[in-house]
Amino acid sequence: MRVYFIGAGPGDVELLTVKGKAVLEEADIIIYAGSLINPEILRHGKKEALFYDSSGMTLEEILEVMVNAAREGKTVARLHSGDPSLYGAIGEQIRAIAEKGIEYRVIPGISSFQAAAATLGLEYTVPEEVQTVILTRISGRTKVPEKERLRELAKHRASMCIFLSAHKMQEVVEELLESYGAGAPAAVIYRASWEDERVIRGSLAKIAEKARDVKKTALILVGDFLKPRKVESKLYDSGFEHGYRGKK
Repeated sequence: MRVYFIGAGPGDVELLTVKGKAVLEEADIIIYAGSLINPEILRHGKKEALFYDSSGMTLEEILEVMVNAAREGKTVARLHSGDPSLYGAIGEQIRAIAEKGIEYRVIPGISSFQAAAATLGLEYTVPEEVQTVILTRISGRTKVPEKERLRELAKHRASMCIFLSAHKMQEVVEELLESYGAGAPAAVIYRASWEDERVIRGSLAKIAEKARDVKKTALILVGDFLKPRKVESKLYDSGFEHGYRGKK
């Protein structure tokens, strides 16, 4: 059989994809990141399935479960929070099982940065003002390349979504201040889409103090897209012609 790497979504059980749910319902082995995934999602697994919480496992232990199960003809569902392509560490898992001739598939999921935008009712891309979104993190135990330091990325003044950095909020602010300015709008979304979700807004200069009690499971957003505005796109403008609609 094969191993499925499934994006479990940001937290809300109903944001699991239909495809991901279908695989979970049939999986014999379910490996999940217990520290990040809503446990309610596991209810989609069948009663006979074996469950493994990867939060206390090493890579070698996870791979052993995957490989043994696949060789026994079982279906393995490997659940990652959000979308597995973002900070999911799936590359090392895929390489290891592929080297052993085991088939795999990746099922994408909704990321917290998408859930955060939905909560705020905003677009990251504002017509004629900002058309670039940067998804990044501050350097920590896992180092960030020098060319990707927040200070360097901030020069673009793009819509910034900063993952895995709530515990270094003040350092994030210091890296961004020079380019964005103290008055730039910022927000911290804690546990986006969960029942205990929190939204904290403020200027860049004050957001660290306002969110001082938030240390993890939060996304930091910075940029002009957070400002209220009445900019309209050309897409639905009656005077804008495209392949599906002529001018009116």
